[in-house]
Amino acid sequence: MSALRFLYLKVLKLPFRRDDLPLPKVLRRQVPIVLSPDEVARLIDSAANLRHRTILMALYSTGMRRAELCQLRPEDIDKHRMVIRIRQGKGGKDREVPLSPKLLDQLRAYYRSLKRRNGWLFPSLQTRRPDEPITDKVIWHACRTATRRAGITKSVHPHTLRHSFATHLLESGAELPVIQTLLGHSDPRDTMIYLHLSARVLRAAPNPLDTLPSAGDAAVS
Repeated sequence: MSALRFLYLKVLKLPFRRDDLPLPKVLRRQVPIVLSPDEVARLIDSAANLRHRTILMALYSTGMRRAELCQLRPEDIDKHRMVIRIRQGKGGKDREVPLSPKLLDQLRAYYRSLKRRNGWLFPSLQTRRPDEPITDKVIWHACRTATRRAGITKSVHPHTLRHSFATHLLESGAELPVIQTLLGHSDPRDTMIYLHLSARVLRAAPNPLDTLPSAGDAAVS
């Protein structure tokens, strides 16, 4: 619009009216897909190998983004304080998330199995990238493979585990500000979407049909 305004007013010396320009439609955000706890367990149990299983467990246990998982280093795992330090997350901010004892055991088993260690918690296995971490393509592949092996028909990607992490926390009683901090959201409105996904929150509101005095009371003949 600024370019058109400059063209009309400065170059062509013609009047310019913003009202004449059609504006693009703003697409509404789709409700994210969330897995049930049973589906998450099936997904993790269906991982193709130890590395894929560790990736899936880390995504679900921490709610971190796939790019954040790629950048983890062994020193980011604080077993004494039982936290994971996520460096330079979205917006360039650091944050800490709780470290599950179950995930700690999994990380230990995984790290002991590594034949190549290059300073990253999830080092690249490609010979042409010996000093780099895995790419997000590896994480996508881990999710796709496990989804197929588990027989899950939902469209599952790495961010699905982040959505499931937040939704399951809310259903377990966690407060929205806590979830916002764990997810690294700068805007609380980004966290509010999980109110629409939580079965606990939805069940807490009475269904209007059930509050009617007589509708639906008669037996179906």
